[in-house]
Amino acid sequence: MSRLKAIQTEAATGKAKELLDAVQAKLKITPNMTRVMANSPAVLGGYLHFSGALAGGALDAKLREEIALEVGEQNSCQYCVSAHTAIGKMTGLTDSEIAAAREAQSSSAKNAAALQFARVIVAKKGRIADVEFDGVRNAGFTDGEIAEIIAHAALNVFTNYFNNVAGVEVDFPKIALRQSA
Repeated sequence: MSRLKAIQTEAATGKAKELLDAVQAKLKITPNMTRVMANSPAVLGGYLHFSGALAGGALDAKLREEIALEVGEQNSCQYCVSAHTAIGKMTGLTDSEIAAAREAQSSSAKNAAALQFARVIVAKKGRIADVEFDGVRNAGFTDGEIAEIIAHAALNVFTNYFNNVAGVEVDFPKIALRQSA
C-alpha cells in the first residue's frame, strides 16, 4: 500500500486536476505514480516538464527506455522496471532487449556504452573517472547526447526514489526485480 495517497483525477482540484487531466489526455491512462505525485502539483509539474523536455531531445525513445530500465533495476524500483518494460515494448524493444538493458547491455555497441555510462553515473553518484567518460564519448555520442544521458539517469533516479519511498502501487504488469532492495 502506498505511503502517500493516490489522488483520484475526478477528486482532484486546481493545478493537480489540470496536470492529471493532461496526463490522461496524453497517455490515455493516469499511472499511479502521477496520481501520487499530484499530492504536490510542484512535484508532478516538475516531473512532467523535465520528462517532456527530454522526450524532445536527441536520444531516441528506445534508448531512453533502456536507460530507464537500467537505472530502475540498479535502484531496485519495481514500479519503474514494470512501467518501462511496458513502455519499452510500445517503443519496439523486444523481451531480450529489455532483459539486456536491465543489465546495462545492448546488441548495439553505442547503446551499450550509454547504458554502462548511466550505470556508472548512478553507482558513483556522478563522480565518474575520465576513462568512464571517454567510453561514452568514444562510442560516438555528442556533448548534447552525453548531457541527455546524464539527465535521463537523474530523472530516473528521481522517479525510482519517489516510487520506492512513497511505496507507489504498481499498476503495470509486475516485473520481478533481479536485485534485492
